[in-house]
Amino acid sequence: MASASTAKTDRRLAKYTARRLAAARGEIVPLTVAGWARFILRTLAILVLLSALVPLHYLYRVFAYGSPMPMLFLRYTAWIVGARVTIVGTPLRRDVFFIANHISWIDILSMAGASGTAFVAKQELSDVPVIGWLCGLNRTVFVKRENRVGVAEQINALKEALADNWSVTIFPEGTVTDGHSLLPFKSSMISVLEPPPPGVMVQPVVLDYGENSEEIGWVGQESGLHNAKRIMARRGSFPLTLHYLEPFSPADYRGRKAIAAKAREEIEKQLVANLGKPLRNFQHVVEAVRYRPQPTDI
Repeated sequence: MASASTAKTDRRLAKYTARRLAAARGEIVPLTVAGWARFILRTLAILVLLSALVPLHYLYRVFAYGSPMPMLFLRYTAWIVGARVTIVGTPLRRDVFFIANHISWIDILSMAGASGTAFVAKQELSDVPVIGWLCGLNRTVFVKRENRVGVAEQINALKEALADNWSVTIFPEGTVTDGHSLLPFKSSMISVLEPPPPGVMVQPVVLDYGENSEEIGWVGQESGLHNAKRIMARRGSFPLTLHYLEPFSPADYRGRKAIAAKAREEIEKQLVANLGKPLRNFQHVVEAVRYRPQPTDI
């Protein structure tokens, strides 16, 4: 009986793997009837949540600034799409600059739901229905990875968000990976900490989807909308652990590159501990951040 159960699990894993690889190649992965039903039910649940919290958001704004409704919406939307979030460590609540690895659009839902943080995220996310709009309410700064000319404008927007919010999060890899890799950190957005605002701390964060990280990951040529449909159509839930690591003062490090290197060192250490093995090369070419897989010795 145990071997039959193992064989069934292996077949299911092989099917998920085939679909994931096809999606990463940019192919359209058709949903099953059951998958469409799950996708529609989850979409309806998000719309019900939206219809309840949006009026409360604007009512709250009549009397006070800093509505908690976007944070609550993003938190419960993460739950609806299947994420069961566990927090390890203590996230700082204000005057903090989070630096995190990046795997999925669900990262933003879960981290905003945990701390109310504002974000710097890639422009493509703003095109995801509902999610993009709510991220905008949460003061997400959308950036085009290829728009190097507009970096100064993006940094100014980030400074405003940092001055006006308790916390800001960036994903310095500049793209999304698979949970088994960690790309070089781009330090341009960390320029906002040169010099650091008084009292602001940097806190590295590691997002860990466990054995589901490759399936959840939004990598390769897959579009954001396709990934959202694929994840919302999957069966069951999946664990997501947010590891909030020890914060450090950016004033103790000489400039953005040193701050980025310190954060990356801590994140890599935690990722390796989570995986129980060394990180591997990311297998996808990402032209926008000038990344190509490194050759491996055979």
